[in-house]
Amino acid sequence: MPESTVYLDTPDFRPGVPPALRWFEALDEMRRHAGRALDRINLGRQETGFEVVFSRPAVRLRVYGKSRKGSPVLLIVPAPIKRPYIWDLSPERSVVRKAVDRGFDVYLVEWTEAQDDEGRFGLEEYALLALGECIEAIRARSQSGRIFLAGHSLGGTFAGLYSACHPEHVRGLVLIEAPLHFAEASGAFKRMLDAGVPAQAVLQSSHPVPGSLINLMSLWASPKTFQHERYLDFVTSLGSRADLETHVRVERWTLDELPMPRRLFDDVVEQLYRKDRFMRGELTIGNKRIRPRDVTSPVFAVFDPNSHIIPPASLLAFYEQVGSQDKEAMPYPGDTGVALQHVGALVGENAHRLIWPRIFDWLERLAAG
Repeated sequence: MPESTVYLDTPDFRPGVPPALRWFEALDEMRRHAGRALDRINLGRQETGFEVVFSRPAVRLRVYGKSRKGSPVLLIVPAPIKRPYIWDLSPERSVVRKAVDRGFDVYLVEWTEAQDDEGRFGLEEYALLALGECIEAIRARSQSGRIFLAGHSLGGTFAGLYSACHPEHVRGLVLIEAPLHFAEASGAFKRMLDAGVPAQAVLQSSHPVPGSLINLMSLWASPKTFQHERYLDFVTSLGSRADLETHVRVERWTLDELPMPRRLFDDVVEQLYRKDRFMRGELTIGNKRIRPRDVTSPVFAVFDPNSHIIPPASLLAFYEQVGSQDKEAMPYPGDTGVALQHVGALVGENAHRLIWPRIFDWLERLAAG
């Protein structure tokens, strides 16, 4: 069969997998195929070279550049539903490259595709065990003490939970539009869950939840964010080649689906979004009950004042309750040419001109202290 041929009308039969779930898995493959087509015309990722220095089920640990003795260590924690190169999209719009240029030893958590036997992996495996093993590998490799953590979206949630479990390992915490206070502060997703998740019929399975299904839920929760603003951004990007290329590269990134383990999906929906257990001080991870005030490292928080999916209160309520007095918060002003404003703080021109220099200055101050 030619590599360019994609069939969606006959998804493979797999015992125990609901037919509707197989359709979404086939759609994931179709989207990946479309992404590879963009790669062939040089509109895909332009990642910095890296080395994989540690791996375990569900995760690989990347390191960028050459480690320098005495350099501060930064570990980046992406969200587990897409590939991590949104942090390293192109030479001009790369947090990874900027961090390396500023003298940090940069590591990145690469979440790998969940296998059926990893469906049992939930918040504890991701936010505590996997991150903990990555940090131990970094500490052994670099002979470093505490390290800096930076996370975006659900990756920031994981980083915040880990920092509450092990504050002794965290030198500073950077949160980019990370939801940590849920309930009424969690915006469109909470309203969707209160109305009943429309995918319940296809989730009667322990198999990983396909990325395309999560995309559909996101679109259902906030058409404005995931459809209307996206097309408007395309139109407004037409006047700038740089903006248009970044827009298309982000669109290509959105095609790289990662299925989410069913238990992680359930934990995020039930323990966080529906019950808001972390902010209530009722979340137990690794036999330890954790609360926002258990985060004692300095915190830098970036929020989008106009976000419908991660409203400011979803992050700032946590920010107000952390145990550290050394903290800063900064609004993201928005950008043209980012496709989704939710990732604009990682790839936008304003983000790289205004936000990241200030974050790196803050990290350098802490490193020198």
